[in-house]
Amino acid sequence: MYRRLYSMGLQGMQAFIVTVETDISRGMPGFEIVGLPDNAVRESRDRVRPAVRNCGYEFPASRITINLAPADIRKSGPLYDLPVFLSILAATGQLAVSLDNMVFLGELALDGGVRAVNGVLPMVLAAKEAGFQKAFVPAANATEAGIVAGIEVFGIAHVDELIGFLTGIRKLSPVTTSIPAYSETGHLPDFSDVKGQKEAKRALEIAAAGGHNVLMLGSPGSGKSMLAKRLPSILPDMTWEEQIEITKIHSVAGLLTAEQPLVRSRPFRAPHHTVSAAGLTGGGVMPRPGEISLAHHGVLFLDELPEFPRNVLEILRQPIEDGKVTISRASGTITYPSSMMVIAAMNPCPCGYFGHPFRPCTCTDQQVSRYLAKVSGPLLDRLDLHIEVMPVEFESLSSTQQEESSAAVKARVDKARAIQLERYQTTGITCNAQLSSGQLEQFCQLTGRSRDILKSAFERLGLSARAYDRILKIARTIADLDHCETIGSSHIAEAIRYRNLDRKYWQHT
Repeated sequence: MYRRLYSMGLQGMQAFIVTVETDISRGMPGFEIVGLPDNAVRESRDRVRPAVRNCGYEFPASRITINLAPADIRKSGPLYDLPVFLSILAATGQLAVSLDNMVFLGELALDGGVRAVNGVLPMVLAAKEAGFQKAFVPAANATEAGIVAGIEVFGIAHVDELIGFLTGIRKLSPVTTSIPAYSETGHLPDFSDVKGQKEAKRALEIAAAGGHNVLMLGSPGSGKSMLAKRLPSILPDMTWEEQIEITKIHSVAGLLTAEQPLVRSRPFRAPHHTVSAAGLTGGGVMPRPGEISLAHHGVLFLDELPEFPRNVLEILRQPIEDGKVTISRASGTITYPSSMMVIAAMNPCPCGYFGHPFRPCTCTDQQVSRYLAKVSGPLLDRLDLHIEVMPVEFESLSSTQQEESSAAVKARVDKARAIQLERYQTTGITCNAQLSSGQLEQFCQLTGRSRDILKSAFERLGLSARAYDRILKIARTIADLDHCETIGSSHIAEAIRYRNLDRKYWQHT
């Protein structure tokens, strides 16, 4: 007796169709699952067998072979419990219905309950694109899968519901997740809470408008973390495509809930400095997304930057440059997107008061040099804007004057980003930070005076080619904030100011 039905699988964020083939034949009773299953898939045998019996069906005393095709791609996770359960009932004649044009996903409890699994959204999207008409998923994943239009999604809490529906004795309604209008207002920390720090706020506005990376250096208590945590409140709203892309990543990571099936606001990830390399990039036998990918289209905040292990920091270089992170394992290579803004904060020395206008530094020159050397030159080069966050003066802290709100800053950022979206609509990029070296000449036109200023700074500061490119990108963003198509001398001069900090502090390391 042979039956076939369909499920889905995941390799990174790429979903693929899995054909679940069941053969029940005479011979010594046995239950084998083949097709490169991992341990969780193999253990399906020990969940499906009691589930069949506890739901009132007969488990065959025969030789059972389950093949998960294609056999050259590793299958992982417990999501094949439900299709294996159904295939056994179908192959033994206990479920005599057509199972074509349907996909089944779900882990089984021993009593037949259907439990949630990870990665449902990308798998249902792939099922729709492959032409399947119905998708049966765990009830806990139904709101997540219901986002997908063009395929009927049914949430199943127990196999009895599914079998009743398939045999026509029970009605189930497809799940459609309605997405209400979304507003950032009211639930994010606001820039109006930050007293003073006009220059730092200006730099973060530029960063938000162009998608640039930022390094903030200053003494303890100067407001670096406070500023960074308010950056999401001025970032442009995500497009629908961006929301779906980041939601797929969170689905694979198992971070979605029934209450929040879609990621609507830009992620803000702030890993502790004890995070491992695998925690940052992703890891496991079948690698899951790490902090870098979970911050896709959002912010990765690294507080106390020199406290991160050197090998962990150096991992950031390739994802920052390429917008993706590639993880290689014996089972294959997986790529996750990582187009995020990196916001780093650090003290200038171990005690934190090197260069402080009032408090003396207690560190030796050697200690300061050793501390700063924990952040390498290549990584510094990839952080576009370098900001020195000075201590807030008493007059600013005690002032009753209302600071500018995030909404006002965001309005300017949105206008600048709209200019970029229109400019780059045929290029596949969305902001200035994503410009390639080959596109700089086309989109970053300089006046004669601007070119002279940049040439002088390049020679005087000994800038690298990467720093030169990033100055042009920052100047392009500043010009967009001023609604200027040509980069003027004031724009290039301000951009150069944000590249002086490494020369001030790191020149003797």
